[in-house]
This record gives sequence, C-alpha cells and structure tokens, in this order.
Amino acid sequence: MNDEQAPQILVVDDHREIRDLLSRYLSDHGFRVLQAEDGVAMKQRLSSHRVSLVLLDIMMPGDDGLVLCRYLREHTSLPVILLTAMGEDTDRIIGLEMGADDYVTKPFNPREVLARIKAVLRRVDALPPPASQAAGRQLRFEGWHLDVDRRRLVDPEGVEVALSTGEFNLLLVFLNHAGRVLSRDHLLDLAEGREAAPFDRSIDNRVSRLRKKLEHDPRNPELIKTVWGGGYQWTADVEAD
Repeated sequence: MNDEQAPQILVVDDHREIRDLLSRYLSDHGFRVLQAEDGVAMKQRLSSHRVSLVLLDIMMPGDDGLVLCRYLREHTSLPVILLTAMGEDTDRIIGLEMGADDYVTKPFNPREVLARIKAVLRRVDALPPPASQAAGRQLRFEGWHLDVDRRRLVDPEGVEVALSTGEFNLLLVFLNHAGRVLSRDHLLDLAEGREAAPFDRSIDNRVSRLRKKLEHDPRNPELIKTVWGGGYQWTADVEAD
C-alpha cells in the first residue's frame, strides 16, 4: 500500500500536544493523519479530504465532542472513536448511544489507540459497501426497516436510529440468524471474526445497547431474548428483499 492508499485519520482535539503525539505515532505506523483543533476545522478537513476515521475528543471549547459526534452521524457514515477523560462516564455512554464506534480513556497509551483504530477499520471493511445505484438489500422486522447496503436503520415511526459499526454488525448477525440460539463466542466470531480482541467490549454490553434502541422495554426484551446458559436468540420474524 502506497502513502496515498493508506487510511487517513482525522484527529480532532483542542490540545496541540495530543494532536501532535497521535499524528507522529499513527504516521509511524502507516497511517496518514489530519489535525483539527475544533468543530469548524473538522468540517473544513472533511470537506476537502477523504477521511477513513475520526478520532474525536469529547471535552473541547465551542461545540464539544458529543455535538460533533451527532453531526458526524447525521451527515456521514464515518467511524468515530471518542477520546474521553477518566471521569466522563456519562458522556462516554451518551457518545456510544449516539453511534460512536469505540472510545479510549485519557490518559491513553498510543498503542491502544492504534489497536482500536485498526479494529474499527477492520469491522468497517468487513461491512457491505454503500450502494448508491443498485437497490440495496432490505430487511424488515416488527415495523423496523434496515437498509443493509446503506447501513440505515429506521424505526416504525420512520425515524432513523444511529448505529455504531459494532451495533450494526451485531444486529445484522441476529437478523441473518433469526430464531437460532447464538452463544456469546459465536456472536463475537460472526460479528467481529475475533479481530477486535482483546480490546473489544463484551457482547453483553452491545446487546444491552441494541435493546435500548430497539425494544419497547429493554428490561423485558421481546426481540433479543436471553437464553440462560446458551446466549441470545432473535425471536422476531425477518423479511428480506
């Protein structure tokens, strides 16, 4: 892979030292890197460069990382990894619910940032590419609609629901194996090919996030049932065309 083909990472952080540290480290490991100090600069970089992934700090002056994460989910399909401070548990959870693909806690080891970037990009590469010309595969269940090729999930009221890459992968596994009891290991193999280990968050956490987005009552789920001693089972009928 030549330099122009290497994935390009956009580092958005108001601290220049952090931007420079990550830029040097990621460049040394084969990535191209762009920097942005705030939301205005981020949008400028996105408008003029082809970006593969956004590394986004939560705590910034002006539009913070959560606002910018929402913007990215509304206007792009780019994977997003959040940079969060140790005490930002609530912001981290909100970011994941908005559709961020992963997070790294400050202070961080650049090796972990690199590992998480590679894991997220592998998951994205494994997904079907967006299709603007040919009709994409459509999956429907209980009034919901998933456009697989465009990675777009719409609820029964017609409202689009943001999914992280990991959540999309897991939902697609469930829909493609409706009715089957899948163990946690089986789900991880099907959703990630084990490539995200050892940094991948547990399947249980991802199932919990999916339930919050899909179920009327996440505490008493009807779509994704827990099978004690077995794993999880998707119980709703799925129509495909």
